[in-house]
Amino acid sequence: MTDTQSAAISTRLNWLRAGVLGANDGIISTAGLVVGVAGATTSRTAILTAGVAGLLAGSLSMAAGEYVSVSSQRDSERAALEVERRELAAEPEAELDELTGLLMGRGLDHAVAREAAEQLTERDALRAHARVELGIEPDELANPWHAALASLVAFTVGAVLPLLAIVLPGASGRVPVTVGAVLCALTLCGVLSARLGGAPVGRAVLRNVLGGALAMAVTYAVGTWLGTA
Repeated sequence: MTDTQSAAISTRLNWLRAGVLGANDGIISTAGLVVGVAGATTSRTAILTAGVAGLLAGSLSMAAGEYVSVSSQRDSERAALEVERRELAAEPEAELDELTGLLMGRGLDHAVAREAAEQLTERDALRAHARVELGIEPDELANPWHAALASLVAFTVGAVLPLLAIVLPGASGRVPVTVGAVLCALTLCGVLSARLGGAPVGRAVLRNVLGGALAMAVTYAVGTWLGTA
């Protein structure tokens, strides 16, 4: 497998993990909102209005935040590449020595590291320094629009479940159905995030489920108190 293929696979896994986490956020935040409103009123219209508003606000907020974050990251990467480009033009020998030292730091002896550095420099000096020194793949810079869209879609997909679960059943079954559906969805998200991150599944699921259950319990209690008050 080439370095480019490894970078592409790593990027896809990062996007997939971000998608699972975005959906998880959509599930918990929307579930907490609609369960809280359901504790205060039995009006399907009020619950649906609050849920849709929360879905839109949350998804747009996630998209905007991701766009700003990834834009800042890309700007920093571009600036670092530009600095490296200038240094290569001004001091090519010093940069070759630096690349040799970096490769030696990865376990190569001096002779092998020097030969590898010379070959990498002849092939594409900027790409070599970007990968080895900066940890950047020049052709794989993050796209803020893609990140924003992915976050918006992931959050929306996650938020749709509790929204449907709370408005479709009758008044007496809304909260139990929503809680059950949300806990099942959070279990699935916990399993997926653990698999993608190489973490213990049980701990991730427990943390996810307890967090979602606590959020719904608190908002339902507050909603019920406000409704009676």
